[in-house]
Amino acid sequence: MNIRVPEARKQPGISYAVTDDGVELPVIDITHPAFDPSPLEAQLPALTRAYLADDLRRRQAPPWLSKLILKVFLRKSVLARGLQRAAGSFLSGVSTYLFKLGPENLGAYAVPVDRKIAAALPSVSIRLRLMDVARFLADGVLPALEARPGRPLRLVNIGGGPSIDSVNALILLHRRGALAGRQVQVLTLDLEPWGASFGARALAALQASGGALHGVDASLTREPYDWTRPERLRELLAGVRDGDAVVGASSEGALMEYAEDAQVEANLAALRDATPADAVLAGSTTSDGELATMNQRMSQVTLRPRSVAALEALVGKAGWRIARLVERPMSRNVLLLKA
Repeated sequence: MNIRVPEARKQPGISYAVTDDGVELPVIDITHPAFDPSPLEAQLPALTRAYLADDLRRRQAPPWLSKLILKVFLRKSVLARGLQRAAGSFLSGVSTYLFKLGPENLGAYAVPVDRKIAAALPSVSIRLRLMDVARFLADGVLPALEARPGRPLRLVNIGGGPSIDSVNALILLHRRGALAGRQVQVLTLDLEPWGASFGARALAALQASGGALHGVDASLTREPYDWTRPERLRELLAGVRDGDAVVGASSEGALMEYAEDAQVEANLAALRDATPADAVLAGSTTSDGELATMNQRMSQVTLRPRSVAALEALVGKAGWRIARLVERPMSRNVLLLKA
């Protein structure tokens, strides 16, 4: 790849990969201290107070003044431009990835306001969401891996962009010795190609000497997928149910965040029918709490908040049940097992 924006401050123990635009980015590894968001959990009360105070100041100012300040303040922000492009739609895979890096890991392409955005509550919530889904996915497939040594592992990622949650699940499993002697395939189902192409290069970087997945036989491929056509999911997974692979699916910041109820149900039903009985699904859904509502109003991204009861009913209709759930400021992150 032609590196047009190289990372000038490379850190030891971190792998790097290049986007299709030529920007060199660190590869997120939640087991590395630079990316581990778990220490931020203790800061959530203070971050919440700061977020609420910022929102109050914005609402008390005249609307024209707030818009002018934001326009001037955010005009050079990479993260803000990603949100602006997502207004009325969804945040792209690569843009979402930047929010997951954390303020200290943003490169020369970022301006000071980007680091402030990356340190604020919504970005911290996204980083915790990634950690939760990766852990749930790894924990979910581990019993089947232990019961079937040497069998392949197939991870299906719906709307995952770079599929960094799947990649981090592999890191967690590799640290437990669960991937030895296995062939691993990550199948990214996404409309956009750019996230998955970066994800494939990120996985390759981790597999290089000294990387967190060195020695792991893994590949990442993409198939174009529109979750409004769930019959396509059945086609893409044809033969998986009756094969010998261990299967885990995930959708972090995607299907259950943006899709309508009927679309979510149809996709989950297709996954249920096309995968083995012990397949699992890790994912996130937008919270219906006050903080998530505020964040959606400010970002103008089209999310679909759901209560816990509504989520339980929805996944239940598709033949799944919630095995684990964790509440975060902006999302509810879950592990689903077949009912």
